Amino acid sequence: MQRAQDAQRHAGHGPPRSGSPRAERAHPSRELLARAARDDEALLALRHAGVIRGLVFDFDGLILETESPAFQAWAELFQEHGVSLELDWWFDYIGRESGWIDVHGHLETLLGHELDRAAIKARRDARKEELIHALDVIVGVREWVMEAKSRGLRLGIASSSPRSWVCGHLERLAFMEHWDAVVCREDVARAKPEPDLFLRAVERLGISPGEAIAIEDSPNGIRAAKAAGLACIAVPNQLTRQRDLGEADLLLESLSDLPLADALARFA
Repeated sequence: MQRAQDAQRHAGHGPPRSGSPRAERAHPSRELLARAARDDEALLALRHAGVIRGLVFDFDGLILETESPAFQAWAELFQEHGVSLELDWWFDYIGRESGWIDVHGHLETLLGHELDRAAIKARRDARKEELIHALDVIVGVREWVMEAKSRGLRLGIASSSPRSWVCGHLERLAFMEHWDAVVCREDVARAKPEPDLFLRAVERLGISPGEAIAIEDSPNGIRAAKAAGLACIAVPNQLTRQRDLGEADLLLESLSDLPLADALARFA
């Protein structure tokens, strides 16, 4: 009798019957396991989403204010000949490769006769160099670069200018050693506003376009960055301050206006 009572008392502790609620709890279905796996993958994707691993800077007008001296040097020559170089005419040139527009030809058209182009170019280049050599790195750039390095971010430059121009000024300014990749006009088939420079830059940095933020100062540069798949911060220079930079994801008057940490948080 006692054994029978004990058996009845412990009957509920035996193996669960198939189909019972306890059986379902003890043996999750394949569907539930698959759903859990999908949830884990989604969570992993969320954890990696928005991770910024690198910054890609433009050079002219963003790291060094070369755009205004370039325009000023030409404008002074135009004035010497009694004509004006209109800023609206010049705007489409900003951010593109050297030679995109024929400034000599434009001056000759306004004057109605040909000029000694070699002499004009020599004078213009000398004046441009004089103006640029008096300048330092634009305010806020060094601070962002140092902060980025301390955070372990990869740093690159994507410029439509020749390598000799970009690296020459970086070395003059003792600013060359901070860059993990410097991509210039001769490194790609097409300059800005095509995406080639930015695509090559992130490739050399070893990151994907979605892991990088471009920092640009012109509509042509912004279009190139966005076409390459990078997020973009626009920081206008003295000339492009008058242009529409609304295609950028974030617009700053100066990099000194916002700490890098706060900017990165906007893209997290």
